[in-house]
Amino acid sequence: MGNSANVDGRAPIHIFASSNSWIEGNATLQLEHVAGLPGVRTVAAMPDLHPGKYGPVGCAILSDRIYPQLVGSDIGCGMGLFELDIAARKLRLDHLAERMHALDRPWDGGVETELADAGIGASIFDAALGSIGGGNHFCEVQAIDEILAPEAAARAGLDRNLAYVLVHSGSRGLGFSILEQALRDGPDALPIGSDRGQAYLAAHDHAVQWARLNRRIIAERTGVAARASLRPISDLAHNMIEQQADATGEALALHRKGVAPADRGLVPVPGSRGTLSYLVEPLAEMPGDALASLAHGAGRKYDRASMHGRVRVKKSDVARLERNPFGGIVVCGDRGLLAEEAPDAYKSIERVIADLVEFGLARVVATFRPLLTFKRAQSSVAVRDARRGKRWKEDRR
Repeated sequence: MGNSANVDGRAPIHIFASSNSWIEGNATLQLEHVAGLPGVRTVAAMPDLHPGKYGPVGCAILSDRIYPQLVGSDIGCGMGLFELDIAARKLRLDHLAERMHALDRPWDGGVETELADAGIGASIFDAALGSIGGGNHFCEVQAIDEILAPEAAARAGLDRNLAYVLVHSGSRGLGFSILEQALRDGPDALPIGSDRGQAYLAAHDHAVQWARLNRRIIAERTGVAARASLRPISDLAHNMIEQQADATGEALALHRKGVAPADRGLVPVPGSRGTLSYLVEPLAEMPGDALASLAHGAGRKYDRASMHGRVRVKKSDVARLERNPFGGIVVCGDRGLLAEEAPDAYKSIERVIADLVEFGLARVVATFRPLLTFKRAQSSVAVRDARRGKRWKEDRR
Protein backbone atom coordinates (compact mmCIF):
# COMPACT_ATOMS: atom_id res chain seq x y z
CA MET A 1 0.00 0.00 0.00
CA GLY A 2 1.39 3.41 -0.95
CA ASN A 3 1.00 5.53 2.16
CA SER A 4 2.24 9.06 2.65
CA ALA A 5 2.64 10.93 5.90
CA ASN A 6 1.98 14.65 6.09
CA VAL A 7 4.06 16.13 3.28
CA ASP A 8 4.17 19.87 2.55
CA GLY A 9 1.14 20.36 4.75
CA ARG A 10 -0.89 17.62 3.08
CA ALA A 11 -2.86 15.04 5.01
CA PRO A 12 -1.82 11.37 4.83
CA ILE A 13 -2.84 9.56 1.64
CA HIS A 14 -3.50 5.81 1.75
CA ILE A 15 -3.65 4.14 -1.66
CA PHE A 16 -5.10 0.64 -1.79
CA ALA A 17 -3.76 -0.25 -5.22
CA SER A 18 -0.87 -2.46 -6.22
CA SER A 19 1.87 -1.58 -8.66
CA ASN A 20 -0.03 -3.67 -11.21
CA SER A 21 -2.98 -1.26 -11.13
CA TRP A 22 -2.98 1.55 -13.65
CA ILE A 23 -3.73 4.96 -12.11
CA GLU A 24 -3.53 8.08 -14.27
CA GLY A 25 -1.09 10.75 -13.19
CA ASN A 26 -3.79 13.44 -13.16
CA ALA A 27 -5.75 11.38 -10.64
CA THR A 28 -2.72 11.28 -8.36
CA LEU A 29 -2.25 15.04 -8.70
CA GLN A 30 -5.91 15.60 -7.81
CA LEU A 31 -5.51 13.29 -4.84
CA GLU A 32 -2.56 15.36 -3.58
CA HIS A 33 -4.52 18.56 -4.08
CA VAL A 34 -7.44 17.23 -2.04
CA ALA A 35 -5.06 16.10 0.72
CA GLY A 36 -3.80 19.68 0.94
CA LEU A 37 -7.22 21.29 1.42
CA PRO A 38 -7.75 23.00 4.78
CA GLY A 39 -9.26 20.70 7.37
CA VAL A 40 -8.61 17.43 5.54
CA ARG A 41 -7.42 14.79 8.03
CA THR A 42 -6.79 11.74 5.84
CA VAL A 43 -7.54 10.37 2.36
CA ALA A 44 -8.12 6.79 1.15
CA ALA A 45 -7.89 5.93 -2.55
CA MET A 46 -9.12 2.74 -4.19
CA PRO A 47 -7.72 0.93 -7.27
CA ASP A 48 -10.48 2.37 -9.49
CA LEU A 49 -9.19 5.92 -8.87
CA HIS A 50 -9.44 8.22 -11.89
CA PRO A 51 -9.66 11.99 -12.53
CA GLY A 52 -12.93 13.83 -11.95
CA LYS A 53 -14.25 17.34 -12.49
CA TYR A 54 -13.64 18.74 -9.01
CA GLY A 55 -11.42 16.02 -7.60
CA PRO A 56 -10.53 12.36 -8.01
CA VAL A 57 -13.21 9.69 -8.33
CA GLY A 58 -12.60 6.59 -6.24
CA CYS A 59 -11.59 8.05 -2.90
CA ALA A 60 -12.82 8.85 0.60
CA ILE A 61 -11.84 12.08 2.37
CA LEU A 62 -12.18 12.73 6.11
CA SER A 63 -12.32 16.43 6.94
CA ASP A 64 -13.38 18.77 9.73
CA ARG A 65 -15.38 20.81 7.21
CA ILE A 66 -17.68 20.18 4.25
CA TYR A 67 -16.55 20.35 0.62
CA PRO A 68 -19.67 19.95 -1.57
CA GLN A 69 -17.61 19.83 -4.77
CA LEU A 70 -15.80 16.69 -3.60
CA VAL A 71 -19.12 14.81 -3.61
CA GLY A 72 -20.07 16.41 -6.91
CA SER A 73 -23.40 16.99 -8.58
CA ASP A 74 -24.77 13.44 -8.60
CA ILE A 75 -25.38 13.30 -4.85
CA GLY A 76 -26.56 9.87 -3.73
CA CYS A 77 -25.50 8.11 -6.91
CA GLY A 78 -25.00 4.44 -6.16
CA MET A 79 -25.60 0.80 -7.02
CA GLY A 80 -28.73 -1.16 -6.24
CA LEU A 81 -28.83 -4.96 -6.67
CA PHE A 82 -32.23 -6.69 -6.80
CA GLU A 83 -33.29 -10.30 -7.29
CA LEU A 84 -36.09 -11.16 -9.73
CA ASP A 85 -38.35 -14.12 -9.03
CA ILE A 86 -37.84 -15.53 -12.51
CA ALA A 87 -35.21 -17.96 -13.74
CA ALA A 88 -32.56 -16.31 -15.86
CA ARG A 89 -32.90 -19.07 -18.51
CA LYS A 90 -36.59 -18.23 -18.95
CA LEU A 91 -35.97 -14.65 -20.02
CA ARG A 92 -36.51 -13.84 -23.68
CA LEU A 93 -33.83 -11.18 -23.88
CA ASP A 94 -34.86 -9.79 -27.26
CA HIS A 95 -38.43 -9.28 -26.04
CA LEU A 96 -37.22 -7.91 -22.69
CA ALA A 97 -34.96 -5.42 -24.48
CA GLU A 98 -37.95 -4.07 -26.40
CA ARG A 99 -40.09 -3.75 -23.28
CA MET A 100 -37.28 -1.99 -21.42
CA HIS A 101 -37.44 0.83 -23.97
CA ALA A 102 -40.14 2.16 -21.63
CA LEU A 103 -37.29 3.35 -19.37
CA ASP A 104 -36.72 6.14 -21.89
CA ARG A 105 -40.17 7.48 -21.07
CA PRO A 106 -41.27 9.16 -17.83
CA TRP A 107 -42.56 6.82 -15.15
CA ASP A 108 -46.33 6.89 -14.94
CA GLY A 109 -46.57 5.66 -11.35
CA GLY A 110 -47.72 7.47 -8.23
CA VAL A 111 -44.84 9.86 -7.63
CA GLU A 112 -46.48 11.69 -4.72
CA THR A 113 -47.40 8.43 -2.98
CA GLU A 114 -43.92 6.96 -3.39
CA LEU A 115 -42.28 10.10 -2.04
CA ALA A 116 -44.64 10.22 0.93
CA ASP A 117 -44.14 6.52 1.72
CA ALA A 118 -40.37 7.04 1.64
CA GLY A 119 -40.61 10.16 3.82
CA ILE A 120 -39.13 12.35 1.09
CA GLY A 121 -40.30 15.90 0.48
CA ALA A 122 -41.47 16.97 -2.95
CA SER A 123 -39.24 18.93 -5.36
CA ILE A 124 -39.46 20.33 -8.86
CA PHE A 125 -37.30 17.41 -10.06
CA ASP A 126 -39.64 14.59 -9.09
CA ALA A 127 -40.87 13.99 -12.64
CA ALA A 128 -37.46 12.41 -13.27
CA LEU A 129 -38.06 9.60 -10.76
CA GLY A 130 -37.63 6.23 -12.39
CA SER A 131 -35.15 7.47 -15.01
CA ILE A 132 -31.58 6.25 -15.43
CA GLY A 133 -29.82 9.35 -16.72
CA GLY A 134 -26.79 9.49 -19.00
CA GLY A 135 -23.07 8.97 -18.67
CA ASN A 136 -22.05 5.72 -17.01
CA HIS A 137 -25.49 5.07 -15.51
CA PHE A 138 -27.22 1.85 -16.50
CA CYS A 139 -29.76 -0.82 -15.67
CA GLU A 140 -28.46 -4.34 -16.20
CA VAL A 141 -30.23 -7.71 -16.02
CA GLN A 142 -27.75 -10.32 -14.83
CA ALA A 143 -27.34 -13.99 -13.99
CA ILE A 144 -25.07 -15.49 -11.35
CA ASP A 145 -21.93 -16.82 -13.01
CA GLU A 146 -20.25 -18.33 -9.94
CA ILE A 147 -20.70 -18.41 -6.17
CA LEU A 148 -17.35 -18.26 -4.37
CA ALA A 149 -18.50 -17.82 -0.74
CA PRO A 150 -21.50 -20.15 -0.34
CA GLU A 151 -22.22 -19.27 3.28
CA ALA A 152 -22.30 -15.53 2.60
CA ALA A 153 -24.41 -16.11 -0.52
CA ALA A 154 -26.84 -18.21 1.52
CA ARG A 155 -27.16 -15.46 4.15
CA ALA A 156 -28.08 -13.05 1.37
CA GLY A 157 -30.54 -15.58 -0.08
CA LEU A 158 -28.84 -15.71 -3.47
CA ASP A 159 -30.23 -18.27 -5.92
CA ARG A 160 -27.93 -19.15 -8.80
CA ASN A 161 -30.92 -19.94 -11.03
CA LEU A 162 -32.66 -16.56 -10.75
CA ALA A 163 -32.15 -13.33 -12.67
CA TYR A 164 -30.90 -10.14 -11.00
CA VAL A 165 -31.07 -6.43 -11.74
CA LEU A 166 -28.20 -4.05 -11.06
CA VAL A 167 -29.08 -0.35 -11.25
CA HIS A 168 -26.52 2.45 -11.32
CA SER A 169 -28.18 5.85 -11.06
CA GLY A 170 -28.42 8.90 -8.84
CA SER A 171 -30.33 12.06 -8.02
CA ARG A 172 -30.50 13.49 -11.56
CA GLY A 173 -31.25 17.24 -11.70
CA LEU A 174 -31.90 17.43 -7.97
CA GLY A 175 -28.28 16.77 -7.04
CA PHE A 176 -27.02 19.13 -9.71
CA SER A 177 -29.16 21.97 -8.35
CA ILE A 178 -27.91 21.35 -4.80
CA LEU A 179 -24.26 21.58 -5.83
CA GLU A 180 -24.98 24.64 -7.95
CA GLN A 181 -26.57 26.35 -4.96
CA ALA A 182 -23.71 25.35 -2.64
CA LEU A 183 -21.07 26.75 -5.03
CA ARG A 184 -22.94 29.95 -5.75
CA ASP A 185 -20.92 31.75 -3.08
CA GLY A 186 -17.66 30.15 -4.17
CA PRO A 187 -15.88 26.83 -3.65
CA ASP A 188 -14.92 27.54 -0.04
CA ALA A 189 -15.47 24.84 2.56
CA LEU A 190 -18.58 24.95 4.73
CA PRO A 191 -18.15 24.69 8.51
CA ILE A 192 -20.10 21.62 9.63
CA GLY A 193 -22.06 23.42 12.33
CA SER A 194 -22.78 26.57 10.31
CA ASP A 195 -26.19 27.44 8.89
CA ARG A 196 -24.86 26.94 5.35
CA GLY A 197 -23.24 23.65 6.30
CA GLN A 198 -26.40 22.29 7.88
CA ALA A 199 -28.55 23.54 5.00
CA TYR A 200 -26.31 21.73 2.54
CA LEU A 201 -26.38 18.51 4.58
CA ALA A 202 -30.19 18.62 4.77
CA ALA A 203 -30.45 19.07 0.98
CA HIS A 204 -27.76 16.40 0.52
CA ASP A 205 -29.67 13.88 2.65
CA HIS A 206 -32.82 14.59 0.61
CA ALA A 207 -30.92 13.81 -2.61
CA VAL A 208 -29.44 10.59 -1.16
CA GLN A 209 -32.93 9.35 -0.25
CA TRP A 210 -34.30 10.45 -3.64
CA ALA A 211 -31.56 8.59 -5.49
CA ARG A 212 -32.20 5.40 -3.53
CA LEU A 213 -35.92 5.60 -4.35
CA ASN A 214 -35.04 6.27 -7.99
CA ARG A 215 -32.98 3.06 -8.22
CA ARG A 216 -35.80 1.06 -6.67
CA ILE A 217 -38.35 2.40 -9.14
CA ILE A 218 -36.03 1.69 -12.08
CA ALA A 219 -35.64 -1.88 -10.80
CA GLU A 220 -39.42 -2.21 -10.39
CA ARG A 221 -39.97 -0.97 -13.95
CA THR A 222 -37.50 -3.61 -15.11
CA GLY A 223 -39.37 -6.21 -13.07
CA VAL A 224 -42.59 -5.22 -14.82
CA ALA A 225 -40.85 -5.62 -18.19
CA ALA A 226 -39.62 -9.07 -17.14
CA ARG A 227 -43.05 -10.04 -15.73
CA ALA A 228 -41.45 -10.58 -12.33
CA SER A 229 -41.39 -9.15 -8.83
CA LEU A 230 -38.16 -8.28 -7.08
CA ARG A 231 -36.35 -8.47 -3.76
CA PRO A 232 -33.63 -5.99 -2.73
CA ILE A 233 -30.18 -7.44 -2.04
CA SER A 234 -28.07 -4.30 -1.58
CA ASP A 235 -28.35 -0.57 -2.22
CA LEU A 236 -25.40 1.70 -1.46
CA ALA A 237 -24.67 5.28 -2.42
CA HIS A 238 -21.10 6.03 -3.44
CA ASN A 239 -21.34 9.85 -3.72
CA MET A 240 -22.20 11.15 -0.27
CA ILE A 241 -21.15 12.70 3.04
CA GLU A 242 -21.56 11.16 6.48
CA GLN A 243 -21.15 13.06 9.73
CA GLN A 244 -18.78 11.49 12.25
CA ALA A 245 -16.89 12.54 15.36
CA ASP A 246 -13.27 12.02 16.38
CA ALA A 247 -12.08 10.79 19.78
CA THR A 248 -12.50 14.27 21.26
CA GLY A 249 -16.04 14.61 19.98
CA GLU A 250 -15.17 17.07 17.20
CA ALA A 251 -17.56 16.87 14.25
CA LEU A 252 -16.07 15.45 11.05
CA ALA A 253 -17.38 14.88 7.54
CA LEU A 254 -16.52 11.70 5.65
CA HIS A 255 -16.78 12.46 1.93
CA ARG A 256 -17.17 9.54 -0.44
CA LYS A 257 -16.69 10.17 -4.15
CA GLY A 258 -16.97 7.01 -6.18
CA VAL A 259 -16.41 4.68 -3.22
CA ALA A 260 -18.98 2.45 -1.57
CA PRO A 261 -19.42 2.23 2.21
CA ALA A 262 -17.94 -0.97 3.63
CA ASP A 263 -19.94 -1.05 6.86
CA ARG A 264 -23.39 -1.86 5.44
CA GLY A 265 -23.23 -5.41 4.14
CA LEU A 266 -22.57 -6.76 0.66
CA VAL A 267 -21.22 -4.38 -1.99
CA PRO A 268 -21.86 -4.67 -5.76
CA VAL A 269 -18.76 -3.81 -7.79
CA PRO A 270 -19.57 -3.76 -11.53
CA GLY A 271 -17.08 -3.90 -14.35
CA SER A 272 -17.76 -2.66 -17.87
CA ARG A 273 -20.61 -3.76 -20.13
CA GLY A 274 -18.35 -6.52 -21.41
CA THR A 275 -17.17 -8.07 -18.14
CA LEU A 276 -18.46 -9.81 -15.05
CA SER A 277 -19.71 -7.83 -12.08
CA TYR A 278 -18.74 -8.78 -8.53
CA LEU A 279 -20.58 -8.95 -5.24
CA VAL A 280 -18.10 -8.62 -2.39
CA GLU A 281 -18.26 -8.85 1.38
CA PRO A 282 -16.25 -6.23 3.31
CA LEU A 283 -13.93 -7.79 5.87
CA ALA A 284 -14.46 -6.89 9.53
CA GLU A 285 -10.71 -6.61 10.04
CA MET A 286 -10.14 -4.28 7.07
CA PRO A 287 -7.55 -1.52 7.72
CA GLY A 288 -8.94 1.56 9.45
CA ASP A 289 -7.15 3.89 7.06
CA ALA A 290 -9.43 2.61 4.28
CA LEU A 291 -12.11 4.79 5.93
CA ALA A 292 -14.68 1.95 5.74
CA SER A 293 -14.79 2.30 1.95
CA LEU A 294 -14.44 0.07 -1.12
CA ALA A 295 -14.06 0.52 -4.86
CA HIS A 296 -17.38 1.14 -6.61
CA GLY A 297 -16.49 -0.32 -9.99
CA ALA A 298 -13.73 -0.73 -12.54
CA GLY A 299 -13.08 3.01 -12.92
CA ARG A 300 -12.43 4.77 -16.21
CA LYS A 301 -9.15 4.26 -18.02
CA TYR A 302 -9.86 6.68 -20.87
CA ASP A 303 -11.95 9.86 -20.77
CA ARG A 304 -15.07 10.27 -22.84
CA ALA A 305 -13.56 12.58 -25.46
CA SER A 306 -10.67 10.24 -26.25
CA MET A 307 -13.03 7.26 -26.69
CA HIS A 308 -14.46 8.86 -29.83
CA GLY A 309 -11.05 8.44 -31.42
CA ARG A 310 -10.51 4.94 -30.03
CA VAL A 311 -13.82 3.31 -30.95
CA ARG A 312 -15.48 3.43 -34.35
CA VAL A 313 -19.26 3.62 -34.43
CA LYS A 314 -20.05 2.75 -38.02
CA LYS A 315 -22.94 0.36 -38.61
CA SER A 316 -20.82 -2.79 -38.40
CA ASP A 317 -19.09 -1.53 -35.25
CA VAL A 318 -22.41 -0.69 -33.60
CA ALA A 319 -23.63 -4.25 -34.15
CA ARG A 320 -20.50 -5.51 -32.39
CA LEU A 321 -20.83 -3.08 -29.48
CA GLU A 322 -24.47 -4.04 -29.00
CA ARG A 323 -23.41 -7.52 -27.93
CA ASN A 324 -21.20 -8.53 -25.02
CA PRO A 325 -18.74 -11.46 -24.89
CA PHE A 326 -21.30 -13.52 -22.94
CA GLY A 327 -23.87 -13.32 -25.73
CA GLY A 328 -25.88 -10.64 -23.92
CA ILE A 329 -27.51 -7.53 -25.38
CA VAL A 330 -26.49 -3.89 -24.94
CA VAL A 331 -29.30 -1.39 -25.57
CA CYS A 332 -27.87 2.02 -26.41
CA GLY A 333 -29.36 3.94 -29.32
CA ASP A 334 -26.90 6.81 -28.86
CA ARG A 335 -23.78 6.04 -30.89
CA GLY A 336 -21.72 8.64 -29.08
CA LEU A 337 -22.60 7.16 -25.71
CA LEU A 338 -22.00 3.66 -27.04
CA ALA A 339 -18.43 4.68 -27.87
CA GLU A 340 -17.87 6.53 -24.59
CA GLU A 341 -19.07 3.54 -22.57
CA ALA A 342 -17.36 0.82 -24.59
CA PRO A 343 -15.63 -1.84 -22.46
CA ASP A 344 -12.22 -0.50 -23.51
CA ALA A 345 -12.97 2.76 -21.66
CA TYR A 346 -12.65 0.98 -18.31
CA LYS A 347 -9.87 -0.52 -16.25
CA SER A 348 -9.61 -4.23 -15.57
CA ILE A 349 -12.29 -5.14 -13.02
CA GLU A 350 -10.33 -8.31 -12.25
CA ARG A 351 -7.34 -6.20 -11.20
CA VAL A 352 -9.51 -3.91 -9.06
CA ILE A 353 -11.06 -6.89 -7.27
CA ALA A 354 -7.65 -8.53 -6.82
CA ASP A 355 -6.41 -5.39 -5.06
CA LEU A 356 -9.41 -5.31 -2.74
CA VAL A 357 -8.70 -8.91 -1.79
CA GLU A 358 -4.91 -8.52 -1.52
CA PHE A 359 -5.18 -5.48 0.75
CA GLY A 360 -7.58 -7.27 3.07
CA LEU A 361 -10.58 -5.10 2.31
CA ALA A 362 -13.08 -7.65 0.99
CA ARG A 363 -13.70 -11.15 -0.31
CA VAL A 364 -15.70 -12.15 -3.37
CA VAL A 365 -19.11 -13.69 -2.68
CA ALA A 366 -20.36 -14.14 -6.24
CA THR A 367 -19.84 -13.03 -9.82
CA PHE A 368 -22.60 -12.02 -12.24
CA ARG A 369 -22.58 -12.06 -16.03
CA PRO A 370 -24.50 -9.43 -18.02
CA LEU A 371 -27.56 -10.63 -19.92
CA LEU A 372 -28.99 -7.26 -20.96
CA THR A 373 -27.51 -3.83 -20.35
CA PHE A 374 -29.85 -0.88 -20.86
CA LYS A 375 -28.36 2.57 -21.35
CA ARG A 376 -30.73 4.49 -23.61
CA ALA A 377 -33.08 3.27 -26.32
CA GLN A 378 -32.89 6.43 -28.44
CA SER A 379 -30.11 8.90 -29.06
CA SER A 380 -30.25 12.16 -27.15
CA VAL A 381 -30.70 13.94 -30.49
CA ALA A 382 -33.70 11.77 -31.36
CA VAL A 383 -35.27 12.36 -27.97
CA ARG A 384 -34.71 16.11 -28.26
CA ASP A 385 -36.16 16.18 -31.78
CA ALA A 386 -39.18 14.17 -30.63
CA ARG A 387 -39.80 16.62 -27.83
CA ARG A 388 -39.47 19.55 -30.19
CA GLY A 389 -41.94 17.88 -32.55
CA LYS A 390 -44.39 17.37 -29.71
CA ARG A 391 -44.11 21.02 -28.68
CA TRP A 392 -44.58 22.07 -32.34
CA LYS A 393 -47.77 20.01 -32.57
CA GLU A 394 -49.02 21.44 -29.30
CA ASP A 395 -48.31 24.97 -30.52
CA ARG A 396 -50.32 24.25 -33.68
CA ARG A 397 -53.43 23.24 -31.72
